[in-house]
Amino acid sequence: QVQLVESGGGLVQAGDSLTLSCAGSGRTISRYSMGWFRRAPGKEREFVAGFSWFTGDTYITESLKDRFTISGDSAKVTMYLQMNGLKPEDTAVYYCAADVVTVRWSSWVRSTLQKGIWGQGTQVTVSS
Repeated sequence: QVQLVESGGGLVQAGDSLTLSCAGSGRTISRYSMGWFRRAPGKEREFVAGFSWFTGDTYITESLKDRFTISGDSAKVTMYLQMNGLKPEDTAVYYCAADVVTVRWSSWVRSTLQKGIWGQGTQVTVSS
């Protein structure tokens, strides 16, 4: 059974940087893709970025590409989300999630929302 533990959230000022970590465990983790979602107050959960242990492929939501970077350390089985130039609208609970690899990230997002494995979430608050 894959388990996920997030860390790295906190309170920062606009323009600051923050790195979130998600440590995965479980014998079958290499068959999974992992990703970050976020839920801002009063809004739907939003897909932010994804990383595939199986292929090394990455995905960043278009609107965040200029500020966010996703990466993974296979030795530590840990995925990172580097967030630069943070804005108040980035304030949200950030969730790490995992589900089996799919051909398209759009398919992975749908599958993960339905049956994925989720971390407990970490709060990111950006003050203006």
